[in-house]
Amino acid sequence: MFDLLEADETGLVDEIARLERVKAAAAAAQARVTAALVERRRAAEAAKGVPRAKQLRGLASEVGLARRDSPHRGGRHLGFATALVFEMPYTLAALESGALSEWRATLIVRESACLSVEDRRALDAKLCADIAALAGMGDKRITAAAKNIAYRLDPQAVVDRAAKAAAERTLTIRPAPDAMAYVSVLLPVAQGVAVYAACKRAADTTFDGRTRGQIMADTLVERVTGRPADVPVPVNVNLVLTDDTLLAGDTEPAHLDGYGPIPAAIARHLIADAATDTRSKATLRRLYRRPGGLIAMETRARHFPRGLATFIALRDHTCRTPYCDAPIRHTDHAQPHHRGGPTSAHNGLGAC
Repeated sequence: MFDLLEADETGLVDEIARLERVKAAAAAAQARVTAALVERRRAAEAAKGVPRAKQLRGLASEVGLARRDSPHRGGRHLGFATALVFEMPYTLAALESGALSEWRATLIVRESACLSVEDRRALDAKLCADIAALAGMGDKRITAAAKNIAYRLDPQAVVDRAAKAAAERTLTIRPAPDAMAYVSVLLPVAQGVAVYAACKRAADTTFDGRTRGQIMADTLVERVTGRPADVPVPVNVNLVLTDDTLLAGDTEPAHLDGYGPIPAAIARHLIADAATDTRSKATLRRLYRRPGGLIAMETRARHFPRGLATFIALRDHTCRTPYCDAPIRHTDHAQPHHRGGPTSAHNGLGAC
């Protein structure tokens, strides 16, 4: 048993290193167990006559729940584990020994995903057969090395994957500390570089007391929204707050749809700025935590009416699947409609 109180600084550092190796070994063991589960489930379903294309349905959700993660990430872990155990023994051994972290092993598996099984095994051997060579390699070096090997093994597969990746371009938002937000855009490299260069050019030619980063961020906001960055944003988003928070100075946080909780003072500041600035337009929608009539609202229709669906989305914030933080895309019945489940707020839930 490690004695935390008796250990000196060197001992503490050594214990951190040992625990990191334990984490990596546990990740390797979990990958082996996951791969065994895949094999056993597939064999059982094949014995029942389930077509291969329909086998393993629902397993991603089970694995995600076991890992206290979303079904999507459960599916990603399934792919990671099966590739690692069945096709990449050297990467698995490096993970098991602690030479790789789970994340760096994931990076190698991800960069080899476009290759055939034979080429993937070749990449595995070239990159991870010599465990000592992995020492000191960070995320970027690991990724670059895997990419270079993959390209040498099958240039066309890498080019084809890059061509398909353009279809996955998207924009996302997630909360940041202190009532800030990260807005991320995934773009083809040429467009991404062009966006960055345009903002950088504005920063290179503007001198008004703002930092370089502030000018680039403000430029992006102005070109996307079409309004100066210092003009308050119209309050036409769904800002959920109590009347005491809005009018009586209460400290109960508000909830900004698409973002999450924000301090009461900041919510009042958003509304006040938009209401007093003549260049902006404030539209305040009164959204109460317990609007009695709306909670009781239901319909005989199978589909949720727009108002009820909006209420449920504002109430649930994110997908109700355990550990899933994905945005709500549709409203579903907790008790299925065909089993007598009513189309009501009580029986409705947001799903991704």
